[in-house]
Amino acid sequence: MERALRRLKKKVDREGTLKIVRSRRAFEKPSEKRRRKEKVARFSAMLTARYADL
Repeated sequence: MERALRRLKKKVDREGTLKIVRSRRAFEKPSEKRRRKEKVARFSAMLTARYADL
């Protein structure tokens, strides 16, 4: 039973289901949404640049 629960948690985490549910709990202004997306883009660009040299 515990193993199945652990697998379910991993699957839900990988799919991002909880992030979607939490984001829909409250209204997010378009400017906040844009700012959040820009922040994610900067972070992923930083990671890409960091590991591009390897």
